[in-house]
Amino acid sequence: MSKLSYGTSPELSINKAKIVILPVPYDKTSTWIKGSDKGPKAILEASKVLENYDIETDSQAFKKGIFTEDEIIEKGLPEKMVDKVKNKVLSLIDDKKFVVTIGGEHSVAIGSMQAHAERYKDITILQLDAHADLQQEYHGSKYNHGCVMARVNDLCNIVQIGIRSMDTKEKKEMNKENVFFAKDIVKDAKWTDKVVSKLSKNVYITIDADVFDPSIMPSTGTPEPGGLGWYEVLRLLKKVIAKKNLVGFDFVELCPKKENKAPDFMAAKLIYKVLSYKF
Repeated sequence: MSKLSYGTSPELSINKAKIVILPVPYDKTSTWIKGSDKGPKAILEASKVLENYDIETDSQAFKKGIFTEDEIIEKGLPEKMVDKVKNKVLSLIDDKKFVVTIGGEHSVAIGSMQAHAERYKDITILQLDAHADLQQEYHGSKYNHGCVMARVNDLCNIVQIGIRSMDTKEKKEMNKENVFFAKDIVKDAKWTDKVVSKLSKNVYITIDADVFDPSIMPSTGTPEPGGLGWYEVLRLLKKVIAKKNLVGFDFVELCPKKENKAPDFMAAKLIYKVLSYKF
């Protein structure tokens, strides 16, 4: 087993890496359980005990070179954090890196999504989440974690998966033709094919930990019952990545708990699974 995050070696430089992990430990606008700022460190720590060989794909994605960047630190307003993330991701994309942003609350994804939408034409943002996140403003901020998808809704096509909680104000912002509610997914054997049909050539995926059912992912800021299972999510991700061009992704909203490390490992494993499907 590797002793370093995602199988990287201390000699590996960013110049030789194809994949860059960008940690953003920001948790300023969370409205219930705090602690997502500890998520990136917990994921990277858990990744040290991952087996680098993926059985399903018969591959070792770490051989493409995975470099973990320095954390983006911002203690102030979310707008400042979003700008920092966007500028960093833009520079990494321009350097031909495949960027994986790890949070932190969901607002850390805004900058990464904006950067990818700016650099890639014909792009769809695929959101896996319990919440619609389409509030135009929440708790006095347009960059609150509940406003994430509203900030990219006018930039590109978005498709939403696993939604099971929202405010009535979000209904007018939502394109229901592109929403796959959790209540409907469980009754539709062909839902993954339908999702793929809604996507453009290029796809960016934003994954909120609470898309999963809290029985397997309790370590999140706003757990919602009725979530998706591990293999349901993997089936979707594998199909999307096989059919479309995945240009980047993020994983956010892990709130690690000292007494239960399983969700930390699950998050680290999911990130590596996505990389295995891609590479």
